[in-house]
Parts: sequence; C-alpha cells; structure tokens
Amino acid sequence: MKIQEQPRNAASGYLALVILPVLTLSLGWSLVSSAQQEAILQAVLSVLALIAVLICYKGFFMVHPNQAIVLQLFGSYVGSVRQTGLRWANPFYSKHAVSLRVRNFESGQMKVNDSSGNPVDIAAVVVWKVVDSAEALFEVDDYESFVQIQSEAALRNMATSYPYEVHSDGEIALRSHPQEIAEKLREEVQDRLDKAGVQVIEARISHLAYAQEIASAMLKRQQAQAIVAARTQIVDGAVGMVKMALEQLKEQGVVDLDEERKANMVSNLLVVLCGEENARPVLNAGSLYN
Repeated sequence: MKIQEQPRNAASGYLALVILPVLTLSLGWSLVSSAQQEAILQAVLSVLALIAVLICYKGFFMVHPNQAIVLQLFGSYVGSVRQTGLRWANPFYSKHAVSLRVRNFESGQMKVNDSSGNPVDIAAVVVWKVVDSAEALFEVDDYESFVQIQSEAALRNMATSYPYEVHSDGEIALRSHPQEIAEKLREEVQDRLDKAGVQVIEARISHLAYAQEIASAMLKRQQAQAIVAARTQIVDGAVGMVKMALEQLKEQGVVDLDEERKANMVSNLLVVLCGEENARPVLNAGSLYN
C-alpha cells in the first residue's frame, strides 16, 4: 500500500516552553515538601510525575521554512508537520526532517549511442524538489540517490530514442531541438520519480557532443555539408543573375543573341559568378565563329 503524506498540526512549542518549566518547579517543590513531611506516597508520586514531565521535554522540535518533519510512533507513520517554528509533539514520536527546497542534480558525462548508432557524450541538469515527504521517506530507500540514478537512466533512454542531428524533414534531433528534447527529458524523469514524491521542475541537456573516436570524422562531414549548402546557394543566386541579365538585354535591345551566343554567355557568367577567384578578362579580336 502506497503511503502518502498526511498533514498534521503540532502544538506550539512556545506554550509548552512555558508550561513544562512551571510543572517542573511545582513538582520539585512538592517533592521537597513531601520529603520534609516524610510523606512517602506523596514523594513517590511526585518523583513519577517529575520523570514524566522531564520526558515531555523530548517532544520539542524545530521546523525550518520549506521543511517537513515526518512523525512516527513505534514504526507507524503518524503525519507530517510543515508549520514552521518551535513545535511540540508526543515525546515518543520519532522525527525525521525532509527538505522541501528546490535542488538540482547534474549528471556526469555519459557515452551513449543515439538512435542512429553514433556514440555521443551527453550530460544533463535536473531541477527537482520533494512534494510528498511520506513517499520520499517510505517508498524508496534513499530518495536523493534514487533521483540521481533514475535521472541518469532516463537521460540514457531518451538519448537512444533520438538522433544527434536531423536526417529528414520533421525529425526531432538532440542538437537541433533543445526545447523539445528538454520537455521529453523532463517527462521521462518525472515518470520515474513519481513514486518517490518528487516533482521535476526542469530537466535540460548541459553537454552534448560526438564521442571522441568519431568526432573528427563527424566534423569533416559537417564541413562537407556546409560547403555543399553554400555552393548550392551560390549556384541558385548565379542562375538568377544570369536569367535577369539575359531578360534585361532582350528587353532593352542592347544586343540580339542567338542560342549559341546565349549558351556561351551563360557559361561565362556562371564561371565568373561561381568561381572562387576573381575573373580575368580575355580580349577576343575576332568573331565568335572565326
């Protein structure tokens, strides 16, 4: 049976801090008085009552902001106190403090294979906090260790589900879609930590790179892709400029070109526009056909 947090109100410790010393002084005076009067029964009762009052001092505990104190009575869960300040409860309650503050965990760099089988180095930062103190304490053995192990397992599983780079349109990749990947990772980690009473506020990849053994080859591939993309853009622009030049020459009647001269002009313009070096003019002393 799943144990969930049960809010519990504890008595004010400041009121108990006034009452218990008064009872202690009163019982101490009664014990001395009964001893002087040689009233054995009264002395025994005073001693027993004084012992009970001294035990009650063990009921004091402090609750800090964003902290819950989990109360147990002989192994049974009693409730959780979130009221801040000095509090007093049954002295036989065992008290365990659980922090409710926001914390973060950064995984170490792990080597995993993406969905394409390429080895990548990946790490993530998970921001989390405890929202159910009973689940955190009783459902798992060590909730802090549980958060770390399950976060790393979720990161590893998520990384194997997506490619490092986009290979087709509409595909989500680790490098090109950081927001989508962060949300997927947060959902993956949250599913694993629900049973521990933990809320995942944010999960985000903090390091992502190809593994060292293939980094050089992948860098060359990226450079080749960049060169091809740049060349494609240059050619598209050059074709547009050639088309515009031919249309303007025809509209303005500057020169009447047949198909062979057009082909020669297009060839020369593409060489000039797509070449990596500056064009060198050549003077033609004859005609195209001589």
